[in-house]
Amino acid sequence: MKRVEVELLTDGGNDAVVRMPGRRFPGVVVQGDSLSVLRGEVAEVVEACERGDLDEARDSAGFLLANLDALLARYEAALSEHQIRRPY
Repeated sequence: MKRVEVELLTDGGNDAVVRMPGRRFPGVVVQGDSLSVLRGEVAEVVEACERGDLDEARDSAGFLLANLDALLARYEAALSEHQIRRPY
């Protein structure tokens, strides 16, 4: 294990925006339990598609998209607050 200092651009929480040493742009640290939930949401979409249940797939995908949109908005707000341009 190696210890390094990172720049913390948001509060900690389950999806902290940080910049690692030597990196131009920040990233998002997602806690393991949150990553598992995200993976589960994707699995729900896939399973609904496999069953041919497009209504459930659409609902699950919409929920997943909303969660990713919120994460992206938090990332973009942190960059804006610290006058860092977006990498995209």
